Amino acid sequence: MSNHLKDIILKIWRQNGPKDSGHFETYKVDEISDEASFLEMLDYLNEQLITDGKEAIVFDHDCREGICGTCSLMINGQAHGPERSTATCQLHMRKFSSGAEIVIEPWRAAAFPIIKDLMVDRSAFDRIIESGGFITSVTGGAPDANLIPIPKPVADSAMDSAACIGCGACVAACPNGAANLFTSAKIAHLNLLPQGQAERYKRAESMIEKMDEYFGSCTNHGECEAACPKEISVDVIALANADYRKAKLKNRKFISRI
Repeated sequence: MSNHLKDIILKIWRQNGPKDSGHFETYKVDEISDEASFLEMLDYLNEQLITDGKEAIVFDHDCREGICGTCSLMINGQAHGPERSTATCQLHMRKFSSGAEIVIEPWRAAAFPIIKDLMVDRSAFDRIIESGGFITSVTGGAPDANLIPIPKPVADSAMDSAACIGCGACVAACPNGAANLFTSAKIAHLNLLPQGQAERYKRAESMIEKMDEYFGSCTNHGECEAACPKEISVDVIALANADYRKAKLKNRKFISRI
């Protein structure tokens, strides 16, 4: 049986665009079911605002299943809110109590300019993927799934890295605004598998250098791993750094034969 929370105070960041100074506005949700998701609570608030003839709050959302990585909110200073391994869309109001004061902000990072209110532009991630997030593949019919034997620990590690949804929580949580966890996860899930070996070192070099154009440097705070809704380990950063050093220090033609 569901309960209802009452008198929820919301302090929400409102901003018309990247050049606007922005400010907090305070709203009150009189009553909401504890079974409602956090985004459903914002939907309910927007319905109230529209009914009152006011402008709705803009926020990113899509699948609402923790898959697409679109939702991106700082909730009480925590990326995606207080529950670990959970995206904003998977967070429910039962994590809060009646009379709670909730501060909601967009991702805070220079590489993520605010489009409007709580929505940010994460196209810097797209530039990183474009620089090396692909493999060389022959055309024709799809090969059998078991054609290339891959050890299970390797396949598991690659799958763990591929779980990254590109939400940007790692950047928002990092004091330096670094994207090393995101970039390294994208590098690792390709570099660990046989299909990604052709571009392995070129990929690491290109993606890391493209990342450096937009984001800060990693200084091993570990906030990214704590904020990641998919619990991706910082170990992938070590793997990407190792491949980057090899790409810089050795002849690529020699490395490609290893």
